Amino acid sequence: MLSTSNDMTPSHLAQWPSWPEYGLVDDLLPFLSRWAAEGQRVALATLMEITGSSPRPLGSEMAIAADGSVAGYVSGGCVEAEVAREALDVLANGKPLWLDYGEGSPNFDIQLTCGGRIGIFVREIRDLASYVAQRKAAFDARRVSTVVTDVRDGSMNVIQGETWPETGMFARPHVPQTRLVIVGGDPVALALSRLAPQFGLATMLLRPMGPERPPLELDVSRYDRRRLETALGDLVLDGWTAVYSLTHDSHDDLLVARRALDSAAFCVGVLGSRRKIAARMRALQREGIGSESLRRLHLPAGLAIGARTPNEIALSILAQVVSMRPPPLTAGFG
Repeated sequence: MLSTSNDMTPSHLAQWPSWPEYGLVDDLLPFLSRWAAEGQRVALATLMEITGSSPRPLGSEMAIAADGSVAGYVSGGCVEAEVAREALDVLANGKPLWLDYGEGSPNFDIQLTCGGRIGIFVREIRDLASYVAQRKAAFDARRVSTVVTDVRDGSMNVIQGETWPETGMFARPHVPQTRLVIVGGDPVALALSRLAPQFGLATMLLRPMGPERPPLELDVSRYDRRRLETALGDLVLDGWTAVYSLTHDSHDDLLVARRALDSAAFCVGVLGSRRKIAARMRALQREGIGSESLRRLHLPAGLAIGARTPNEIALSILAQVVSMRPPPLTAGFG
């Protein structure tokens, strides 16, 4: 996130970060929540039009607070500073703004390295507290929400669920955070529980009869040491959830796989020897798991990248989760 000095004027950013830390942010909600609590005014810039190539997908967003703080990105770093400056003017005059960059645009001094052209719409989030509350309600309930923007006046509505707007309105859906449920307590489970949050995954660690406290890096609310049957039974495994069993116990691995494959979880993996794959598949088939469900099962867990150490195996599992996760919902004009 960028922080600027307090004497910054709306048309000029006092400083810009040497390293693009803002570009490591995909989820703007934590920043918007904090700025709302601070009573700040915030502008939202959304990538609404792409011609040719673009390093960021349609619907990518960047938030700019009145104090100059910035989170998120809408290009590969080519236009972010200029968008932030324009956003401060939007906050100063209250008028939404369409920005056009790239080949053939009026901004000859700002060209995109990809050679394309992008249109970015900037407007103030007029009721930030309400916007955050509605987005957070959907986030906490793991529901889809859609932000519909009227580009004529910059007004926005947060609609619970997926929707397609009227002509001239832009829809930007927000899906639940990808969640990774890890079962086990070995070094791979520990490495995975440390690494996964760095990639924006909501991480849960289940370790039956494990230590009272979770690993230091993991929020205690995402650690469950109850009996496996109880912990799994209380989880709603939706279509944005991946489940990996790293228990090294055949009975527990089977229990986890059966429960996950009976759910909507998009990806299921079990760590173990390739020699045990056939036996585990037969056991699941005897439990009534059909061939369609078994296609979501990865035995052994992780992509084949030659991983040997716990950290390398954790990386291979994360790569598998990223490669298998559901595609984003479509953003665009009605």
